Amino acid sequence: MNKILIIQTASIGDVILSTPLLEKMHDLFPDSQIDLLIKKGNESLFNSHPFIHNLLIWNKKNNKYQHLFNLLKSIRFENYDLVVNLQRFASSGLLTAFSGAIIKIGFDKNPFSIFFTKRVKHSIGNAGVEIHEVDRNLKLLESFHSDKKYPVKLYPSQSDFALVSQYKTHKFICIAPASLWNTKQFPKDRWIEFVRNLDKDLIIYFIGAKSDVELCNEIITKSTHSNSINLAGKLSLLQSAALMKDAAMNYVNDSSPLHLASAMNARLTAIFCSTVTSFGFGPQADDAVVVEVRNKLICRPCGLHGYKECPENHFKCAYDININELIQRING
Repeated sequence: MNKILIIQTASIGDVILSTPLLEKMHDLFPDSQIDLLIKKGNESLFNSHPFIHNLLIWNKKNNKYQHLFNLLKSIRFENYDLVVNLQRFASSGLLTAFSGAIIKIGFDKNPFSIFFTKRVKHSIGNAGVEIHEVDRNLKLLESFHSDKKYPVKLYPSQSDFALVSQYKTHKFICIAPASLWNTKQFPKDRWIEFVRNLDKDLIIYFIGAKSDVELCNEIITKSTHSNSINLAGKLSLLQSAALMKDAAMNYVNDSSPLHLASAMNARLTAIFCSTVTSFGFGPQADDAVVVEVRNKLICRPCGLHGYKECPENHFKCAYDININELIQRING
């Protein structure tokens, strides 16, 4: 295996959960060229990754299909020995099927999987089937046997750690309050209630994207927690990961910051509202706890990804979560 390409063009969290494949391929073929194809916007995750030779970037927003066919030309030029496709959509299937690679591996749900060398059954959200996304992905590489367990892992640079060292002079926690999906996000007023009940001397860093600045500011203002600092939009993904690594606790939703924390094996508390861990996207860190509603709701889970608002108009999967379970994680 002189040249290997791994394809994962989904969201930030999905890309992070593909990193065990990079770890395994490097472990088994340490002298091989390992390339990664991701969508534009996620490339900063791999700025200092030691195993990646080339990053192939697909711009999905501008001239999407022209860029797709340009990528296909580049892929065919490389003459890969192995292409591993984690995506189930036709576009990535086309790249795999016509890559010219000797071995082409992907999931059976991909429309182009009939042209793959090996097809692997994909199961998610099915009753009685509980498999983490990491293990689901690693099934693609089962034919490359290894007894090792490969972690979710990112590699912030020394400069990333140096930049956030200024925030680590006292005990602190991180809170990432936002999510792309409203029903996966712990409600703003519940975050305010939670922060209001924390020790006033505890330093709290709010992290997230630029679009989360207003939400974080409102939580800080209304909770009246004087040692809260809004870092949303001020740190890169790897800088956020470097900060989370040494936090006394990281509080996250079922969203990408959860996987950032897992990739650093950081302490974390994950709040699951409308979704459930049986979908396969729970935390992978050693000290991780999932906090969710205790009473069974017949409407939960309401979907694999989430919605803009609760389909039942009560959002009990969030509002019935016990705040004390979150507080105990930092006080325990």
